[in-house]
Amino acid sequence: MIEIEQVRWDDRGLCPAIVQDEASGQVLMMAYMNAESLRMTLEMGETVFWSRSRQELWHKGATSGNTQKVTGIWIDCDEDTILVKVNPAGPACHTNEFSCFFRTIKAPKK
Repeated sequence: MIEIEQVRWDDRGLCPAIVQDEASGQVLMMAYMNAESLRMTLEMGETVFWSRSRQELWHKGATSGNTQKVTGIWIDCDEDTILVKVNPAGPACHTNEFSCFFRTIKAPKK
């Protein structure tokens, strides 16, 4: 177990956070956390991220109702990527898809 201060935050004070469905194992989304959003996530038991575009904290599902109840939080071996397992209350993606990863990339034509 590590402390929040031990996370290797980037030069903007951010760390990528991968969100995974606890039941299915499907990756739902990737967002960024800062120390404050990680602390709030731990306290609230629901995901809170840092919005790079709006430059503010973002409680996932606060307006849509598609919250994510946290079941566990891990850090990778380099301490620079966070994994958050959740029970989602609805779609993770703003397009209303269950996961933000719903499109594949095609190989280039030869």
